[in-house]
Amino acid sequence: MKAAVLKSFGSKLVIEDAPEPTLGTGEVIVDVVATRVLSYMNEVFDGTRNYALDLPVIPGPGGIGRVRAVGPDATKLGVGDWVFCDPTVRSRDDVVAPDIALQGLTAAGPGGMKLQKHFRHGSYAEQMRVPTENVKRLGQIASEEASRWCALGTALVPYGGFLAANLQPGETVLVSGATGNFGSAAVSVALAMGAACVVTPGRNEAILSDLVRRFGARVQPVRLTGNEDDDREAMKRAAPSPIDCVLDIMPPSVSPTVVRAAVMTVRPYGRVVLMGGVGMAGGPGLELPYPWLMRNCISIHGVWMYPPDAASRLIALVRAGLLRLEEYETTAFDLDHANEAVAHAAANGGPFKLTVIRP
Repeated sequence: MKAAVLKSFGSKLVIEDAPEPTLGTGEVIVDVVATRVLSYMNEVFDGTRNYALDLPVIPGPGGIGRVRAVGPDATKLGVGDWVFCDPTVRSRDDVVAPDIALQGLTAAGPGGMKLQKHFRHGSYAEQMRVPTENVKRLGQIASEEASRWCALGTALVPYGGFLAANLQPGETVLVSGATGNFGSAAVSVALAMGAACVVTPGRNEAILSDLVRRFGARVQPVRLTGNEDDDREAMKRAAPSPIDCVLDIMPPSVSPTVVRAAVMTVRPYGRVVLMGGVGMAGGPGLELPYPWLMRNCISIHGVWMYPPDAASRLIALVRAGLLRLEEYETTAFDLDHANEAVAHAAANGGPFKLTVIRP
């Protein structure tokens, strides 16, 4: 089969023939139809992000495809089914604290690296092998719709954060990082889950206005000034009621003071979800006042990715018309032009923009 292979950090993807994956018990082989290219994939490939990848590897974090073959333990999946391949692979021998690898992208700790040894190759290929529990049925779709369905991979990340925070219909949410690719997805997901209002702080007035245009008065934009105390008060004033939940999904380049200003808008007994990258690129981490946390009974949730059933639940939100994948503008490349796709994604990583490879 044809595949795009990363052989060394700092080098281009090599398009070449690779062995077809072989099927084992507890596994499914999927013909990949479309797979997203993360906006920062170039930073993974050049080593900037220092992701844990055992090279050489076929990269690619999940995707949309059709079932080619199933193992003997699959009782619902059938050959030809349209599916989403969830890249969050979990070890099966500890359900309480499983090791995790993101197939075709990275792994967490020694256990995750061990897991990656087997489920190593990702979706930038004509076929991929996926754990049975990671193959989620979509129902019938047209082939041309597969590109847009790749947006599930982006929306799933903030959805996992909101599930951890037990977001309830009618609540007020603040999304810190709302003008980014994952942050804008968080806005759409919060509204799909029934949030009464989403406060969207940021400095890009054009993007803030576009969020209001897309979603209406339930979005309350706030232009940040860089003054921590002033910004915090402006965010509170923008909310029609006390802020029940704050989701931070800021990138590593952002100052911790910007994140702290947003976090400390939450009401007493409120919940904060940390999914961003503060401190990952060095420099100071996020410092929060102990007395404020304790006396206000604030719940802090550190969340990486999402629970195993999240993809199926998010697919149901799409099928119900509550989450609109039509918001996404997609640009597709074939596998022979995978390097061009990586460059395009880096240059076009804004809200509701999606770069895909169609093997």
